[in-house]
Amino acid sequence: MLRYIESVGLIEPDRSAAGYRLYGPAELQRLRTLRELITEHELGLGDVAFALRLREDDTLRGRIDGWLEEGAARPAEVEDDSAWLRWEQEKHQRLLAELRDVT
Repeated sequence: MLRYIESVGLIEPDRSAAGYRLYGPAELQRLRTLRELITEHELGLGDVAFALRLREDDTLRGRIDGWLEEGAARPAEVEDDSAWLRWEQEKHQRLLAELRDVT
């Protein structure tokens, strides 16, 4: 778990000359407060790691903000609302088939 926490950038312990991680009081405090944050807000480590990515990646943050703000809109190539559901379902099926072909 400590390797994961380090790999996603939530903690960066110093290293010894031999490459061992060195956890001092600052790192131990960060781990303790991380545990408190996760417990208090019912989060997973992945949630906190994603929050860090949002802070550091302007492009990702912009794309997520845009997605949250935009509403659903019928694609221009779909004739009317009654055909929209069928169009979305067919698109979904094509995407699933492509995923199956890739794996």
